Amino acid sequence: MPPSFYPIPAIVEMPLREITEQRRVAQVASGPSLAAAVRAGLRLPAAWNAEPREASEPHFENLARTVPSDAEVVYGIGGGLAADAAKYVAWRHGLPLALIPTALSVDAHMTWVSGVRRDGCVTYLTTGPATVVYADIPFLAAAPQHLRAAGVCDLLSIATALHDWRYAEECGMNPPEQRYTPWVAAAAQAILDGTLDIADAAGRGDPAGVRELLRLLALEVQLCNLIGHSRPEEGSEHYLAYALEAHPSLGSGHAHGDLVGPAILRAAAWQCQDIAPLERALAHAGVPLDRVPEMVMQEVICELPAYVRRHRLAFSTAHDL
Repeated sequence: MPPSFYPIPAIVEMPLREITEQRRVAQVASGPSLAAAVRAGLRLPAAWNAEPREASEPHFENLARTVPSDAEVVYGIGGGLAADAAKYVAWRHGLPLALIPTALSVDAHMTWVSGVRRDGCVTYLTTGPATVVYADIPFLAAAPQHLRAAGVCDLLSIATALHDWRYAEECGMNPPEQRYTPWVAAAAQAILDGTLDIADAAGRGDPAGVRELLRLLALEVQLCNLIGHSRPEEGSEHYLAYALEAHPSLGSGHAHGDLVGPAILRAAAWQCQDIAPLERALAHAGVPLDRVPEMVMQEVICELPAYVRRHRLAFSTAHDL
């Protein structure tokens, strides 16, 4: 039987140059991220190395098939794609997993699932969490500006996701295991408030701000782990981002924040929320808000009610646009 909830990984703050490993390493890393980590002093005894190209189950499975039988530990180095691929590879081989984020661009390093694309939407495979996440705070603070603090998108999305969760409850559309829970909503709101406070510092690359962003991401994931679902932080804003990613003119080349950031503002607007604090936090964090052409955005929003029903996504304001 699976556990009733998963823990987050142990979070160890240390310089990359001080990470030592005696086991034979199966390494999953994006090329630019690995190069940056090596420049920062990371040295791992990699017996196998793979660079994931797409977030699909067949691709992850193909990577897993090539792992040598004598590998003893999996390391994932990079952003969300590398983390999700590494979680899948470690799960398939029953190996311990260490993750090294090269920017706090997503919450994927903390979660116990791997996000994959199926039929133009994101679905989550249960793979279990990493054993440890190594966080080199000065290294993370020096990440490219558009990625450095883009993880705020998985926290600012609380603003729209909480609205959706409450709306679904009022409409009688939440299943019993996802009933709206006031204390959970209050905890999520506190995480959102903290994110609004630290977005500027994290976006500037201030080490204290980056550390606080790391902690807020860990809190958000652990809260969702404890209740067994992600309604407090994933709603119509993520659905819009998934639909945008599936649009033929955009595709999967965009960073997570490039799509989720603008989607938060659009969802907050149709929910009649004040978008100014959210827009300010996104700008301070360095999240690009101009990567989606307006014509594409309007087209995808018009199709969104049909999209969310087709993919059987949890009920939200997007269903009733």
